[in-house]
Amino acid sequence: MNDELNMIISIAEEQMNKTIDHAQDELQKIRAGKANPQMVEGVKVDYYGVETPLSQVANVNTPDPQTIAIQPWEKAMIGPIETAIVNANLGFNPSNDGTFVRINVPTLTEERRIDLVKQAKAATEHCKVSIRNCRRDSNEDIKKLVKDGLAEDNAKDGEVSVQQLTDKFIAQMDETMEAKEKEILTV
Repeated sequence: MNDELNMIISIAEEQMNKTIDHAQDELQKIRAGKANPQMVEGVKVDYYGVETPLSQVANVNTPDPQTIAIQPWEKAMIGPIETAIVNANLGFNPSNDGTFVRINVPTLTEERRIDLVKQAKAATEHCKVSIRNCRRDSNEDIKKLVKDGLAEDNAKDGEVSVQQLTDKFIAQMDETMEAKEKEILTV
């Protein structure tokens, strides 16, 4: 029975880790005024009829803090890349010079910075809800083990362990959010 309890706790920890990783990826996509290749990471380009990630058809880099430069590996892909960026609704207006697609990242207004902080807080709160759901599911699994013969003391210890994991991951998410908020609001 204790092996099953340990398994429940380790599964909860693994799920909470995945939730944190996902949230950090989401927060990374929220721009903080500086150009970042990850801003266009989710863009899919029509590559001869196949939806392909932008990173697989072009080299994406940032030559300066206000510009994202995209160099397609095939010149014929410049048009489809521009179209894909516009269709992705990222708020960017791409331009090309025949060899590169350039995106000028405008500096953020105070109002836009506040909106981005709200967006980041919403993503963080969504992550916290997912962590709490992992805790709930784990506690339900522990209660099922009690019905199958697990000692009450062991069940309580298991629930305490799951709660400690929950507290740890929520604190980690709060720290990540604080850092992101600072990054966004820094002019």
